Amino acid sequence: KKSFLFSALYAAFIFGGRHLMNKRAKFELRKPLVLWSLSLAVFSIFGAVRTGAYMLYILMTKGLKQSVCDQSFYIGPVSKFWAYAFVLSKAPELGDTIFIILRKQKLIFLHWYHHITVLLYSWYSYKDMVAGGGWFMTMNYGVHAVMYSYYALRAAGFRVSRKFAMFITLSQITQMLIGCVINYLVFSWMQQGQCHSHVQNIIWSSLMYLSYFVLFCHFFFEAYIGKTRKERKVE
Repeated sequence: KKSFLFSALYAAFIFGGRHLMNKRAKFELRKPLVLWSLSLAVFSIFGAVRTGAYMLYILMTKGLKQSVCDQSFYIGPVSKFWAYAFVLSKAPELGDTIFIILRKQKLIFLHWYHHITVLLYSWYSYKDMVAGGGWFMTMNYGVHAVMYSYYALRAAGFRVSRKFAMFITLSQITQMLIGCVINYLVFSWMQQGQCHSHVQNIIWSSLMYLSYFVLFCHFFFEAYIGKTRKERKVE
C-alpha cells in the first residue's frame, strides 16, 4: 500500500512540479546534485560488492540453479541487510526526478516509468522472498554503481566520454535480457518444485523487463545512433 502511495505522490509531484516550473527560472543545484549522485554511487558500489560476493559464492559452490532459486539471500547475515536496503532505496531514488524538474531538464517517459515500476515490483516481491531476487538486486546495484558515478562526475563538471554513457545504456539493456532469462529459469524450475515464486509474479516481472528492454533500446537509438546520423548530415 505504501509503495502505491509513494508512486501516486511521485506522479503528482511530476505533473505539479513541471507546471510550477513553467513560470520560474531553473535552479542550478550543481553542488547538491554532486552530493546526491555521489551518495547513491557509494551506496550502490557497496551494495554491488556485498551482494555480488554472495551470489558469486553461491554460484561457484552450489551452481546456477541454486543461485537463481536461492532464498537464503533474503535472510543471510550480510545479504539480508543489503536486500532490505535495496528495497528501501527505491523510495529515495525517486529524488532523481526532483533535480530534473527543478533544473528544467527534459523528463522522458522511461525515467519516471522505470522509477515507479521498480518501486512497486521490488516492494511487491520482497515480502514473498521470490526466487531470482538475488540476481535482480545484484545486477541493479552494479549498473547503478556505474550510472551514479557517471552522474556525479558530470555534475562536478568533469568531461566524460560519450562512450561511457553508451556503455551504461548497453549495460541496462543487457540487464533486462538477463532478467528475462532468469524469469524463464525460475518458471521452469518452479514446475519441478525447486524454485519458490508465483506465476503472477513471473508474469509481472517479465512484462516489466520486456518493456524496459524495448524502451532502453529505443533510448539508445535516439540518443546515440540517431543523434550521430544527424550530426553527420549537418557536417
